[in-house]
Amino acid sequence: MSSTDKQAAGQTAATAYWTVGPGKGGLRREDLPAPGAGEALVRTLFSGISKGTELVVHNARVPECVAAEMAAPHQEGTFPSPVKFGYLSVGVVEQGPAEWQGRTVFCLHPHQDRYVVPVESLTVVPDDVPARRAVLTGTVETAVNGLWEAGPRLGDRVAVIGAGLVGGMVAKLLGAFPLGRLQLIDVDPAKRAFAGTLGVDFSHPDDALPDCDIVIHCSASQEGLERSLQLVGDEGDVIEMSWYADRKVTLPLGEDFHARRLSIRASQVGVVARARRHRRTNADRLKLAVSLLNDPGFDVFLTGQSPFEELPEVVQRLSDGTLDALCHVIEYPSTEATR
Repeated sequence: MSSTDKQAAGQTAATAYWTVGPGKGGLRREDLPAPGAGEALVRTLFSGISKGTELVVHNARVPECVAAEMAAPHQEGTFPSPVKFGYLSVGVVEQGPAEWQGRTVFCLHPHQDRYVVPVESLTVVPDDVPARRAVLTGTVETAVNGLWEAGPRLGDRVAVIGAGLVGGMVAKLLGAFPLGRLQLIDVDPAKRAFAGTLGVDFSHPDDALPDCDIVIHCSASQEGLERSLQLVGDEGDVIEMSWYADRKVTLPLGEDFHARRLSIRASQVGVVARARRHRRTNADRLKLAVSLLNDPGFDVFLTGQSPFEELPEVVQRLSDGTLDALCHVIEYPSTEATR
């Protein structure tokens, strides 16, 4: 079918990033249908790379037993590959219901320059939130869910272990709580400046203060989880927000774990935390997350930007460690440039 015939049939050309093999990714062209009733055509402005999960996919390390649970909302293909994966996308509605047209929206969609989705999949980005910053909506949502799971109380002593994207985001949100103490803990001394930007106290694991009411673990390391058990107080809670993919983790549960009646509880963003599940939907959680991004302080999490055509190279550089980032932003060409 020629390009003229496709336009007559209501089809729109799109380009998407696919993981095509272990450690390999590339851009692929595809045709989109015209949006149907209750659907919207979105032109992407920015997307963000969620480094931890996306590199697990890039390196073909998603365990088969959880492949279905780890699928992104609008993923195509299956793990390990070929698969179109990602979930931090911000764009403008070009076609769809009248009340949606021209709106800037967030969507849990893979890296793709245009896509058609049901309008129920879209979250309106408020006017006071820049589109570039709005790519963080999915990460803020993860942090909100973790805090709903943890349930910090007035005067609590809280530690967050792991000053990466998720850990930093959790610490950023906790900074607004009336806590008795909050420490962001990491083995990298360079993270001290990052913590200072967030307005949070920083500590190396060896110097961290013990007897915490809650420890939120985000370092995705066995050592970090072990230290979490040491820092949490008797009958305290460790909230595990790391995902280890196919790695095995060994813990010293034969020491004082039972005597001190400690708890390790997982937090995963796929469902609303149990403490709020009967009162909040996933859409409510996303709406809350994007509204919080009116704070310019979140810009510290956006640590680089590259054009869409360089995305395969960027993912590879993140994977091999030659590019360091919290959230690396991908910028898409404008409508005029695309034409």
